[in-house]
Amino acid sequence: MMTPIRTMLRKRYTTPLAVLTAVLLPFSLIAEEKVDLYTMHKIRVEEQANSKVMDTLFYLTDVNGPRLTNSPGYFAAADWVVNRLKEYGLSAKLEKWGPFGRSWQLKKFYAAMVEPQYAPLIGFPLAWTASTNGPVTADAVIAQIYTDADMEKWKGKLKGKVILSAQPRAVQLAAKPLSLRYSDSELAELSIAPEQTAPDPARMQAFRSRLPAAWQGLSMREVSEARAKVAKFLASEGIAGTISVSFSGDSGTVFGQSEGNAREGKDALPPPNIVVTPEHYNRLYRLLDHKIPVKINFEVESEVIDAKDSVNVIGELPGNAKRDEIVMLGAHLDSWHGGTGATDNAAGSAVMIEAIRILKALDLKMDRTVRLGLWGGEEEGLLGSRAYVKEHFADPETMKTTEEHAKLSGYFNVDNGSGRIRGIYLQGNDMVRPIFEQWFASFKDMTNGTITIRNTGGTDHQSFDRVGLPGFQFIQDELEYSSRTHHSNMDVYDHVSEPDLRQAATIVAAFVYDAATRPDVLPRKPLPKASPARAPEGGPQRPPTGGAGR
Repeated sequence: MMTPIRTMLRKRYTTPLAVLTAVLLPFSLIAEEKVDLYTMHKIRVEEQANSKVMDTLFYLTDVNGPRLTNSPGYFAAADWVVNRLKEYGLSAKLEKWGPFGRSWQLKKFYAAMVEPQYAPLIGFPLAWTASTNGPVTADAVIAQIYTDADMEKWKGKLKGKVILSAQPRAVQLAAKPLSLRYSDSELAELSIAPEQTAPDPARMQAFRSRLPAAWQGLSMREVSEARAKVAKFLASEGIAGTISVSFSGDSGTVFGQSEGNAREGKDALPPPNIVVTPEHYNRLYRLLDHKIPVKINFEVESEVIDAKDSVNVIGELPGNAKRDEIVMLGAHLDSWHGGTGATDNAAGSAVMIEAIRILKALDLKMDRTVRLGLWGGEEEGLLGSRAYVKEHFADPETMKTTEEHAKLSGYFNVDNGSGRIRGIYLQGNDMVRPIFEQWFASFKDMTNGTITIRNTGGTDHQSFDRVGLPGFQFIQDELEYSSRTHHSNMDVYDHVSEPDLRQAATIVAAFVYDAATRPDVLPRKPLPKASPARAPEGGPQRPPTGGAGR
């Protein structure tokens, strides 16, 4: 690309000035993207010397976790964040959205096989399932019920029983490390634009592979309806509860989320559904399959919380010359309930709180206002961030924009576990590539700075991107996210990497500072057309790797 330019410069006496200017203009624009290296150094030193990221993580997990949306843990965590941001000298508030529907929290749980031998069961109840009203001892039975014919077959035979409906899941010997980081070759491959732009079917295929054979051909809506119908049948039969097998994981790691559509409050809660590690489920199934009677003793105490509005946490650091323009950073604050929501997503929330703390602690003078958003309801479908975007920027169904829409420079998100930042997804916005390349250049010793044109899904940057705003998710090392922590009982403080969180906070603080001080707002894609209401991108269907894949 350089050869034609040199040639033109040598022949400048014959080249029209307008043509030469047109050729050189893109290069001059790139060259004008200045990075304040002194401030980048100060950001590094502040995080190295005074990091509060793990202290923040402790309060979000050990003290206030889990944080199922609208549960007491969620509201306690939101209040804590507001108070902590104010201690840092930032303005902070809770901003309502909703209604969310009824919430739920687990207050007590115990389960064990008591015949033919005693053995405690590793697991937890799925969210939005009922209590047992005290300890229960019940016979277990294999009953695979998915269709009307299955319900007719088992009608009148299940009262007081504990149901095992899924097939056993084979446990494979470990063939690869539990913790993974991107290799240079994987990052190089990720940086190449895909050959086709159609949505990758791998996410849906992975989801469907966990469905029973009778539901394989159904649409997502039909699967939801079928699941609700079976749950209603089991409740009407008076079963004691259900035991399910963790859809992935082993060795005591249990992955589980919620049951059916009970959050909406239209129907009664389904009977208790306990998801257990496959080794324990398989033992129960084998015993029953060999006609050996099995008794289960268990107790579930859960609390249903009445429907009301939920909240997002909003913090702000006012700008100066262009204070009406905004740079946003965010992550989701809510979690599932098997663990304490450490990697999903107290880690991302702690990184964002730390990044804005750094900017405030250094008393950096930024033209634009920096705004932090910690979202509720992400796990149920990006609900909090969608509500915020609709209120402040645009309704995607009509694409009628507000005055604030033109004033948002960009939004940066972290929500793929606690791995270090290795780059960023452009979400199809190739115009920011040369800008981000120069921003990453200051941190070549900390990150590859891989930039990919690809989209990634399943988290809150999509709410912004959907209405034509520059919304970006960072590429992160996976660590144990897919293998051990994503929506599991092992999603706890001890599976978070402190060095990685500190690196991420440094990078995010730098990106936000650069966006808040550059002369212009970040380039954005053309405004999308209005889109009708559709199923959420986020929540339980999202892939464990947040769309990156391996």
